[in-house]
Formats: sequence, structure tokens, C-alpha cells
Amino acid sequence: MKQQSAQARWEHLTQRPLMALAVLFAVAYAVPIVDDTAGRSLTTVCTAIEWAVWGAFAVDYLVRLSLSRDRRRFVRQHWLDLCAVVLPLIQPLRLLRLVATLLLVQRRARMASQIRLTTYVAGAVVGLLMFGSLAVLSVERDSPNGNIRTLGDAVWWSFTTMTTVGYGDHAPTTGLGRMIAVGLMLSGIALLGVVTANIAAWFIARFEKDDVEERRQTEAIVALTEEVRALRAQVAALQEESVRH
Repeated sequence: MKQQSAQARWEHLTQRPLMALAVLFAVAYAVPIVDDTAGRSLTTVCTAIEWAVWGAFAVDYLVRLSLSRDRRRFVRQHWLDLCAVVLPLIQPLRLLRLVATLLLVQRRARMASQIRLTTYVAGAVVGLLMFGSLAVLSVERDSPNGNIRTLGDAVWWSFTTMTTVGYGDHAPTTGLGRMIAVGLMLSGIALLGVVTANIAAWFIARFEKDDVEERRQTEAIVALTEEVRALRAQVAALQEESVRH
């Protein structure tokens, strides 16, 4: 129990700092892509920040693992976190750091009790649009046959891809760009499913509430009817008794 309490205290204590680091990661990732004239020194600083933020989330995972009473069960339940920690170490590609850090951020955000599902879904949509746009722009901008050259083109492409509309006016031509497209499509379908399920659950809850209220009203009417019948019977009995006397 003490270890579980320590783990819960650690998660509560580090929630806001890690979310602040996630914002810092977003800025560090975006700056060299948006500003293609950024010098080597600025790019190096941004890269160091990306690695530092990923490292902070990796340390967070290791600390939570050490505070867990059943570590095997923790690893089984948080296997995706482990993959996100190990992923950038296999091949130091920037896209792998992005995917790994996004996985760690979203897994950590889901643990926060103060974050409602609506806020989580909205944040996931905005985050995927932003990072998807930046990621595809970084790999497609220098492609000889690419047609995603500006940030506006990338945002428009990400939006149409996530919503599975796919107008076709912009499309990735590189292998990495197509991998990003697949990820955005699957993410968009998953988020749409979550939103649809929640809307359906809201309607079902409202209908159930109305049914419960209707049943209560019906039961009240039946009870009143029975009381009226009982009163009528009593009145009739009193009238018969008075006639006899």
C-alpha cells in the first residue's frame, strides 16, 4: 500500500511539470521546421531539448516502475510506455523521437483524473493535427516530387487526412510521409469512434433518465389511483352504515 501511495503521489506531483515539458517539446520540434533558415546552433539546441524531454518521460516511467509493488504486472499493463521509451534508442530518427514522446505524453495525460474525456479528445485532435503537419512538412518539403511545400499545405493535408476526406490536392510522395499519413488516418478513425461512442452514450443516458422519470410518474399515478379507490370504498362503507342507522 505504501508503494502504491508513493506511486500515486509521484504521478500527481509530476503531472504538471511533464505536461509543461511536452509543450516545450512541441516548440523545440516546430521551430526548425517552420523556420527553415534556422542555423545549426538553434537546431542543435532544439534537438537537445527534444532528447531531454523524452529523457524526462523515460525517467518518469522508470520511477513509476520502481515504485510499483508488482513490476511484472506494471510492465504488462504499460507495455506501450515501455515501447515508447525503447523506440528512440533503436534508431535515432527524429520521427521516432516524435512518435515516442507523443505516446508517452498521451499515456501520461490519460492518467490525470482532472482531465475529462472531452478535453483529452480535443487535445489529441489538436496535437495530431499540429505534429502531423510538422512531420509531413519536414519530410516532404525537400522531396523532388513533393507538393507539400508550406505549413499551410501541410495543415490542410493533415486535416483532410484525419477526417478521411482526402481531396487529393496534396499527398505525400515519400515513404515516411506515407507512414505519417497512415498514422493520421488510423488516429482520425479512432478519435471519430470515441466521439461517436460518447455521443451515443449521452443519448442513451438521457433516454434512460427519461424512462426512469416516466416509470416514477406511472408508479405515482398508480399509487394515487389505488388511494382514490380505497377512499371511495371507505366513503361508500360510511354511507351504507349511515343509511342503516
